[in-house]
Amino acid sequence: MIKIKESRSRKIFLGFDYIFLALFGFITLYPFWYVLVASLNTGRDFVKGGVYFWPREFTLENFTHALEDTRIFTSLSVSVFRTALGVILGLFFTALIAYALSIRTLPGRTFFTFFFYFTTIFSGGMIPYYMLLRDLGLTKSIFLYIYPFMFSFFNFLLLRTNFDTIPPDLRESAQLDGAGEARILFQIYLPLSKAIFATLALFIGVGHWNDWFFGAYYQSRPELFPAATLLQKLLREAVPSTIKLGQETNLATMTSYTSQSLQMAFVMLLTMPIVVAYPFLQKYFVKGVMVGSIKG
Repeated sequence: MIKIKESRSRKIFLGFDYIFLALFGFITLYPFWYVLVASLNTGRDFVKGGVYFWPREFTLENFTHALEDTRIFTSLSVSVFRTALGVILGLFFTALIAYALSIRTLPGRTFFTFFFYFTTIFSGGMIPYYMLLRDLGLTKSIFLYIYPFMFSFFNFLLLRTNFDTIPPDLRESAQLDGAGEARILFQIYLPLSKAIFATLALFIGVGHWNDWFFGAYYQSRPELFPAATLLQKLLREAVPSTIKLGQETNLATMTSYTSQSLQMAFVMLLTMPIVVAYPFLQKYFVKGVMVGSIKG
């Protein structure tokens, strides 16, 4: 009888668990689905309301007019460049620092670790930070999005913890065979850390792609705005006349879409690349975080 009661209670618990996860998944995914539906529905019909789960009047006109804005391709190219270069440099410098500080015999190992941690606690504020970026000549350069993000203390902790799980005997054996530190890092440590590297690449890549703050407040050249900054600015525009479509349209065409439907199309165009890329790295996510956070 006891086993039957335990089995029933477990089934009840699993039932509530599945229901909760289903509702949570729906709440999480529905806003994205709603934006997609709105972008595929005519704006004139969408303002009537009642469009929630699928387009009532299907059209691709919103995307057609959105793509006529040349800023879309410019901002996407900026985001692709900063994301690709940012991931490469971020992983490279994080790996160098994490490898060096994973060596237990390194003089000053504890001091440098505390120094990196200490700098994450305090900030000089936006104005001093802007003045620093301006004096470095970065407020008019695309490298504004690269240099400040080449190192992250959180990513460093994950990678160093992962390196600590690698037996020191491997490094000592490689040194006896004449291998230098660079060869040990790139031929031994990195191949054994593919999962955590994929996870960090995902962290860094999503951070670069979604960052709008630096472009909005520190970048002086509008042509160097990334996609997230452009999206933030477009969402603040209230009327179609403020959106540069690249060519004039007649009244009949203007009545088939609205500022809101165009904004929905912009959201889909600027967020779809990272949504498409995420599933290819998602399989490494849980494994990489576990490997980088458990020492043993």
